[in-house]
Amino acid sequence: MPRMPQLTDDPSGLLDQTRRQLGRLPNLYAALANGPAALAGYLALRDHLGRGVLPTRLREQLALLTAQENHCTYCVSAHTLRGRKLGLSDEELVRTREAADDTDPHADAVLRITREVMRTGGRVEDTALADARRAGVTDAELAEIVAHIALNTLSNYFNHLAQPDLDFPEVCA
Repeated sequence: MPRMPQLTDDPSGLLDQTRRQLGRLPNLYAALANGPAALAGYLALRDHLGRGVLPTRLREQLALLTAQENHCTYCVSAHTLRGRKLGLSDEELVRTREAADDTDPHADAVLRITREVMRTGGRVEDTALADARRAGVTDAELAEIVAHIALNTLSNYFNHLAQPDLDFPEVCA
């Protein structure tokens, strides 16, 4: 049972904007609308990162890996569904959740450094950073990786707190 109301309308129009962009209103956004500034900030960061250097598929993999690391069933479920829509196989989705052996060496390096950033709170060893750079991960990508971790951790932690109804096929984190 949700711990916060899942709003369907808000004076700011952010929920309508979300409906237009996503074609529906996921319960995460409906609950986050209880804090209009939080929703506005989340949407702004999401929108800016959507225009960044990381491709859509890799951004989705980052979201799934972050949700897995944060044990967020809501987001693991949502990003598994979205990953499938982007063409990721069930095997690729499992490997993404484990940050293990992506068939694309660059994506593999991005996922590995993402997991390392998460597990160390950003205090990655020089060797891990050098490995990522040797695999072609750029400084722009590194900056965006941290921003994606922040964006997705915001939604993961909010889901832990608010417990919105799961509106995706459940995949346990």
